Amino acid sequence: MQARMIVTLRQGVLDPAGEAVKGSLAQLGFETVEAVRLGKVIELELSETNEAEARASLEEMGNKLLANTVIEDFQIELL
Repeated sequence: MQARMIVTLRQGVLDPAGEAVKGSLAQLGFETVEAVRLGKVIELELSETNEAEARASLEEMGNKLLANTVIEDFQIELL
């Protein structure tokens, strides 16, 4: 089973990398961009075939390693 985890900074957490990208976009002429928030996409291949167990395993992976749950949120997609 293929899965994707999307990790993003929580609302209210400063994103200096996003601000740098926003500034660079403005310099390139894209002045209509009002905000940029950067995150990461993690693609996983699981041997699990049960969807509920796969979700539970992915939740545990996100909480224990793949996301810093103090400042980041994550979403899980089963593909």
